[in-house]
Amino acid sequence: MNEILELLEKNSRITTEQMAVMLEMSETELKATIAKFEEDGIILGYNTTINWDLTDKEVVTALIEVKVTPQRGEGFDRVAERIYRFEEVHDCYLMSGGFDLTVIVEGKTMKEVALFVAEKLAPLESVVSTGTHFVLKKYKDKGIVFEKTAKEVKEGLFL
Repeated sequence: MNEILELLEKNSRITTEQMAVMLEMSETELKATIAKFEEDGIILGYNTTINWDLTDKEVVTALIEVKVTPQRGEGFDRVAERIYRFEEVHDCYLMSGGFDLTVIVEGKTMKEVALFVAEKLAPLESVVSTGTHFVLKKYKDKGIVFEKTAKEVKEGLFL
């Protein structure tokens, strides 16, 4: 059943008819399996990757390294939850190595992201320190290459 998940992760717009043919199973069985994955929380949503640089929307992305003091009996989960509930936070990961959490934040400007860090993130009780890194250019995101040739776009080779 991992094949179903891999196909959906690569292209959530693939039809159940196409998938059924590729996986040599009935479309009815496939739909039931996908519904079960959704019900069980294995499939959490369907996303689209957008190259905002090709639009008029201003988006600044930052990766923030966060060192925290884990809470007794709850470890990092409680502080991570407080952080990922902020609207500005798009991703939050527990890490190994020199810091505890990686927080991906989006804002309209670098100043907006900096203010989020200074006014909301850094003052949290368990946060010991932060290190902010601004994304200057995306080359690949979620397995999708952002720099495509006109031929690749025309021929649909980018999926």
